[in-house]
Amino acid sequence: MDYTSRKAFWLLAAIVAFNILCGIGGVAMLDPDEPVYAETAKEMIRFHDYLSPRIYNEFWYDKPPIFYWLVVASLKICGGFSEFAARIPASLMAVFSVLLTYGSFKRLLNARAAFWSAMVMGTSVMLMYMGKASVTDSTLLFFLTASLLCFLHRKYWLMYVCCGLAVMTKGPIGVVFPGGIIFCYLLLTRNLKEMLRMHVIPGLILTALIGSPWYIYMYQNHGWQFIQDFLGFHNMQRFAKPLHPSRMHWWFYLPVILLGMFPWTGLLIQSIKNGIVKAGDKRNVLLFLEVWAAFVFLFFSVAKTKQVSYMLVLSPALAGLIGWNIDRMLGLAHGTFKSWAIGSLILFLLLGAGWIAGGKSMPELASGGMVLGIATIVLGLAVFFVLLFRKKGEAGAWLHVATGLFTMVMAFVVLMPLAQDRFSVKSMALQYQTLAAEPQRVLYIDKQLRPGFMLYTDIPGLEADTNNEETLAKLKADGRPKYILMRQYMYRKQKDLMGGENWRLVKEQDGICLFASEP
Repeated sequence: MDYTSRKAFWLLAAIVAFNILCGIGGVAMLDPDEPVYAETAKEMIRFHDYLSPRIYNEFWYDKPPIFYWLVVASLKICGGFSEFAARIPASLMAVFSVLLTYGSFKRLLNARAAFWSAMVMGTSVMLMYMGKASVTDSTLLFFLTASLLCFLHRKYWLMYVCCGLAVMTKGPIGVVFPGGIIFCYLLLTRNLKEMLRMHVIPGLILTALIGSPWYIYMYQNHGWQFIQDFLGFHNMQRFAKPLHPSRMHWWFYLPVILLGMFPWTGLLIQSIKNGIVKAGDKRNVLLFLEVWAAFVFLFFSVAKTKQVSYMLVLSPALAGLIGWNIDRMLGLAHGTFKSWAIGSLILFLLLGAGWIAGGKSMPELASGGMVLGIATIVLGLAVFFVLLFRKKGEAGAWLHVATGLFTMVMAFVVLMPLAQDRFSVKSMALQYQTLAAEPQRVLYIDKQLRPGFMLYTDIPGLEADTNNEETLAKLKADGRPKYILMRQYMYRKQKDLMGGENWRLVKEQDGICLFASEP
């Protein structure tokens, strides 16, 4: 295969686009994160206010506006809300991130290494999943990746522009990450004097000129409440205090990366090691990728709040290391793929067994999980045979691509539509509108379900934090006739605090329940 040809590029682009874009309109918005962004964009249009984000018809200060603007543009182009319209901006940013990585690595490494780096990134579970989600992460991925790659290409002024856009996407992290990664790299290479050529002070001023006007506007119009909510809660407090106490384990991100880089995980450890000991003339580029991945991993491991999506921004670095390592092995005159074969086989077998076991926990997914699990195991055995006995590295790599595509189709085209009511309030929200609900009853909605309910009904309801005892006590004390929409397992857990004897089940769908209070 001629990796320098335009055919190679278009083949790569087609595979990545299919992997990320396929199925984005066929599944309801998943609670709670996706509906937040789609609903905020809807309310920007409703109120004709594109600077001060709202949800439930009230101002809120979760994220800067760039991603909301992208969704707003998409909703207008598509003629209103749909799952496809809400997701396409994030999906396109994910595709662009892969193509950006390809173009950069083609110059920094070589055409074959760039091709496989981009293919690894674009067919991994991590980008496949996050690229289909209407959240900010893939947009942040694009701008952070662009800023870091601009550094490697010594395009410093463009780097600062990208940092400013990253700040307008997700806040201070848009400067903290590039700054921290670059500083650590220059420190390790004993090249801090490069900072003199980077025009740091004028560059940061440029970043501020791009990133700060919206923040100034928000402070002028919303005062200290904006500072307290955005910088206090959504940035500093999330770093210092856990939003999800059950995820406090120091090893939380290890399985995230192992699963997120599938089907390429079997190459991960080998690639990281070889990037250090066999780097050759690409030592500086590979060291930068190692620092990039390590900085992101350690930063979020130290942070108290842990989210699966946070690991997305290290995917270009890990993909670059794996792609370079594939290129290195394919270039060996007497190449051996033993470590690759064994590592991949183990991961394929484990994940295949996981698909089978996971499917058994959801009756609607049992047969699909069995098919996906068995197929993953078979593909793992095929990879092992091709790499170890036939010694065909390129064929083994293409089998990984096929695995990634098959996993995507089964997971997002076949299985997710069957299980979407477990993860989305859409069905119950639409049914509520047809239940001839008693108008005199006030509607409480679980905090995690409220964004999706608002998105699909335009009914804000009243928020009920079903994990908070004080909130449940107030709910119990509210003597008005009322409904509450919440998950069944939470009701069983908290029914005593809610006064469970006074509630009757009105409707239930896949674990999401509507209860009505009785006098």
